Amino acid sequence: MTDRYASLDQWIDAHFDEEVRFLQALVQVPTDTPPGNNAPHAERTAELLAGFGITAEKFPIPAAEAQAHGLQSVTNLIARRRYADGGPVIALNAHGDVVPPGEGWTHDPYGGAVVDGKLYGRASAVSKCDFATYTFATRAIEALGLPLKGGVELHFTYDEEFGGELGPGWLLRHGHTKPDYEIAAGFSYQVVTAHNGCLQMEVTVHGVMAHAAIPHTGVDALQGATAILSALYAQNTAYKQISSQVPGITHPYLNVGRIEGGTNTNVVPGKVVLKLDRRMIPEEDPVAVEADIRRVITEAAASVPGVTVEIKRLLMAHALKPLPGNRPLVAALQKHGEAVFGEPIPESGTPLYTDVRLYCERGIPAVIYGAGPRTVRESNAKRADEHLVLEDLRRATQVVARTLLDLLG
Repeated sequence: MTDRYASLDQWIDAHFDEEVRFLQALVQVPTDTPPGNNAPHAERTAELLAGFGITAEKFPIPAAEAQAHGLQSVTNLIARRRYADGGPVIALNAHGDVVPPGEGWTHDPYGGAVVDGKLYGRASAVSKCDFATYTFATRAIEALGLPLKGGVELHFTYDEEFGGELGPGWLLRHGHTKPDYEIAAGFSYQVVTAHNGCLQMEVTVHGVMAHAAIPHTGVDALQGATAILSALYAQNTAYKQISSQVPGITHPYLNVGRIEGGTNTNVVPGKVVLKLDRRMIPEEDPVAVEADIRRVITEAAASVPGVTVEIKRLLMAHALKPLPGNRPLVAALQKHGEAVFGEPIPESGTPLYTDVRLYCERGIPAVIYGAGPRTVRESNAKRADEHLVLEDLRRATQVVARTLLDLLG
């Protein structure tokens, strides 16, 4: 078996320049979400896969459904590789949608430039890199010509940033796939088996507009919003007293990521809109969390006379909790991770939330593992100059290929 692992590593080394070019081509097609015009990237990915002799089935989301979800276009891909009967089907899922690049870049966010052994570009680390990891790991195990049982499915989807319901959620819900195991795009050396949940809400605070010269004739919605913000941030302080027992996850927290409101400097604002993100540790009850947030907002709004408030849930992503059946995945990834990286690879949780929960909710054992640095922060994911160390890409591809060979060989 050791010789087989060495052969896999050698194939990946011999084709690594090709793998880097594949990732560069993926980075060079923007998938900023919003606005979420992601179908062109799926078309380009399918074209590149066809060049390797891999056929990708295309699953376009109806335009009205995508637009109602806040996205311009979504086409998900499944490339099915079937081997002999008697083995499991393993899905490998990475998402192509990504947040806009923002400011402060010193490299073209869509250039895919390689500088000092690092590939720069938006989504180079999260998670177009794992389009490459999973594609070339699959190619590697097939290239050896060894007998394989079961199958691999490449799931390349485009709705992770908005919750995944039009990505893996849509494919699973419509019966287009039902794998036995799943490995989802990674972002650190760890094998991740648990993650936070996420509640996102939109809070609209209504007042009454008035001329700034006679403010008493109006109701200041911003004052109401300020009261709500103060109450929410007080909750954030209290959350630090709640601890998760999952390594890698600390405590719940809340972020107000967007505020819009007002008409002009000389007008009492009649409406202010807040958008908040509440991260839930695996031990919390999502229903109770949402009820408590609504209570805090409602009570704070009531403290400002004349203000009314509307609360809308935008997203409820449940926490990932490990399924007992994930042990073969965890054991293989840890074994080969230690062999390839030369250090123990821990099993941990992460404060992020991902699409992988959607597989576990349907009883499919899943883990998070792929190309990435030791920590998410090191890659500048969702920050300027996001990048991937190419040696991490090479080694992650070897680990995934070895793992697939263990489970399918």
